[in-house]
Amino acid sequence: MTRTPIWQTIAATLRSEIAQGLYPEGAKLPTEADLAARFGVNRHTVRQAIAALGAEGLTVSRRGAGVFVAGRPPADYPLGRRVRFHQNIAASGRSPSREVTRIETRPASPDEAAALGCDHVHVFEGISKGDGLPLAVFRSVFPAARFPDLPQALARLGAVTAALAEQGLADYTRASTRVTAKLARGPRALLLGVAEGAPILRTEALNIDAAGQPVEYGVTWFAGDRVALSITPED
Repeated sequence: MTRTPIWQTIAATLRSEIAQGLYPEGAKLPTEADLAARFGVNRHTVRQAIAALGAEGLTVSRRGAGVFVAGRPPADYPLGRRVRFHQNIAASGRSPSREVTRIETRPASPDEAAALGCDHVHVFEGISKGDGLPLAVFRSVFPAARFPDLPQALARLGAVTAALAEQGLADYTRASTRVTAKLARGPRALLLGVAEGAPILRTEALNIDAAGQPVEYGVTWFAGDRVALSITPED
């Protein structure tokens, strides 16, 4: 069997660590000497691996300073009649994933009650990622009486569209989206992996069924330098 060249293995390891956020955007990679010691190879082999990452646009070399993780262009995120996270992120050339942090049923807040017209809601919260990098923190709420088994479906499937389809809602569309600019603070900055005071975009959205009944009220906070929200006129 043909063996994978060592430099490719090193490049794959570093690529994975960058995707996981172990070396975030702007971070300096270890020196060639440190990487050579870590992987038990010579500097020439490390140099090949770093060159491959540079050719992919993942790193940039600054003379006299070292090698740094490059910032990727923001992922294009269309806000249209049908907003689907996995489809949008996959279309931007990234691998979508989601980390669920909360699923519970509770009384509706005044804003949620006004949006959905109900007194109890199912809450679905988490972190949306592209290539392992946090892109957004989301909170979606649904009318509890209409979808009594939704929490179990969300816990099992981890996806809103699939879970709602299982509950009998085959399709839903965006009725409105409100976008405001904010600054990242406290736990939200930590979840997004951004510095305190970094710019973020907050969207407040309402989805409806074919009869115009509200089915989902969501608030999402996007990392401002990782996502570009786009709006296209539609019929």
